Amino acid sequence: MKLFYKAGACSLASHIALEESGLAYEIEAVDLKTKLTASGADFNKINAKGYVPALLLDNGELLTEGPAIMQYIADQVPAKHLAPLNDGMARYRLQSWLTFIGTEVHKNFSPFFNPAASSDSKAAAMANLERRLAYVAQQIDDKQFLLGNEFSIGDAYLFTVLGWAKYIDLDLGKWPALVAYQERVGARPGVHAAMKAEGLI
Repeated sequence: MKLFYKAGACSLASHIALEESGLAYEIEAVDLKTKLTASGADFNKINAKGYVPALLLDNGELLTEGPAIMQYIADQVPAKHLAPLNDGMARYRLQSWLTFIGTEVHKNFSPFFNPAASSDSKAAAMANLERRLAYVAQQIDDKQFLLGNEFSIGDAYLFTVLGWAKYIDLDLGKWPALVAYQERVGARPGVHAAMKAEGLI
């Protein structure tokens, strides 16, 4: 498999999932401005959506959208428990978290990385982020990870987006539970390996 990524972007979550899975994979960076991959290929011809992550499977099929990619990876290695089996409420709780992180946390970081975003839209996004992060902090205050005591792909996604706080002057120190959570997840060998491969540490 090959993961197309941009260092530090939301594709880091898929990269962490791959590293945690133990599956064989390759990575190729994408310049999202020029739409060229590190090998010089036209990324738009690989993924018509024009953004990362995109996972090229061994059979030649391309899978896009981070939550779908991460669930696919997790389902290849059920013994790793990166996602609950797809036959009970635990899987729906994971999907609830993946949706919440994508639509309520990830989305509200977006205006800060958009040069065309107005100061009003950034202020509204910051207010939303603070409400959402307060909720997350409350939910994980007495847990190791989102789903309890086992790391899941939901944690790969949340860890990735929380890492963007430093770029927008959002102090996670307001929520000690989030700071402790970031330290726990960041200490995992798989997370460390993915971040090192992307030049983030």
